[in-house]
Amino acid sequence: MEFIDLKSQYKEYRRDIDARMADVLEHGQFIMGPEINELEQALAGFVGAAHCVTVSSGTMGLEIALRAWGIGPGDEVITTPFTWISSAETIRLVGATPVFVDIDPDTFNINADLLEDAVTASTQAIMPVSLFGQVADMNKVSAIAVRHGLPVIEDAAQSFGATYNGLKSCNLSTVGSASFFPAKPLGCYGDGGALFTSDEALAERLRAIRSHGGTQRHHHTLVGTNGRLDTLQAAIVLAKLPHFSREVQLRREIGARYSDLLRDYCVVPEVADGNTHVYAQYTIRVPNREHVQKNLREQGIPTAVYYPKCLHEQPVFANAKYPLGTFPESERATAEVLSLPMHPFLTESDQDRVVAAVRAES
Repeated sequence: MEFIDLKSQYKEYRRDIDARMADVLEHGQFIMGPEINELEQALAGFVGAAHCVTVSSGTMGLEIALRAWGIGPGDEVITTPFTWISSAETIRLVGATPVFVDIDPDTFNINADLLEDAVTASTQAIMPVSLFGQVADMNKVSAIAVRHGLPVIEDAAQSFGATYNGLKSCNLSTVGSASFFPAKPLGCYGDGGALFTSDEALAERLRAIRSHGGTQRHHHTLVGTNGRLDTLQAAIVLAKLPHFSREVQLRREIGARYSDLLRDYCVVPEVADGNTHVYAQYTIRVPNREHVQKNLREQGIPTAVYYPKCLHEQPVFANAKYPLGTFPESERATAEVLSLPMHPFLTESDQDRVVAAVRAES
């Protein structure tokens, strides 16, 4: 059984993927080839944002977004401690300080009710993470941001395709950052990502920073970086994109079926009112995680833990002076979360095997 079945997906779309890749090999424009603009137009249309700027990874997207806002030393950016390290490391990379706010235990996303207390005179942005496949309470987050004149940078690495009150993730804030890492709901075959905004001036800064600080060759208006998406990766995403809405629907159906079958045996992920969930990871809570994980492994069922440590527990952030107990919900989640096999090609029989194994340990 596969945890994320990219092999079946490739077999399903092989003709489209191979044809798109062959086109790139034929024209030879491996950097900023025509597929880049084509993909940016298609993704912007899918999300509903005015502008899409493809980038080399979701991590690079966050860093470019922070730099485009001029965030640097002496500044603070609020985010969550229960996430992949990219959310906070990019804040540190631009010289700013990550400030953590605990999560809501039902959604695993930043608790917007605790957010305003973390705002200080040094706060320059808020970075909510749309974890596991659904977005945070963006209305509350945005209201706080507006009161304090702050941009919101949505870390949407895991939620591309999800909606919030009818609007797509990545089109809910000042700028949204998606990841096309292979295991993500919409993935390429390497690293890749995209930024979305409806602010034209911001989009121009994002494009410039992505390409060494300029939008014209040999003319550099900003200190930039090499953050471009490879043309081959754009071609792969273009081949997958027409199938993506169907995959999102399958993910929702599989996630809902998991929850219906497991609700009485463990804590299942809750979908907040107004949200849809793309289940980048289908994540349950169990009090005896190591025992459950071991027994599932013995039955040939792969699982994963996202994440075994909070960011304030990582050595790189040891000087942030957040002692254990500061973020009780995040810390409790790291001890209990367990992600089960989830992908659009998961069969009911395999899902039933997973469910039976989890039930037997409850």
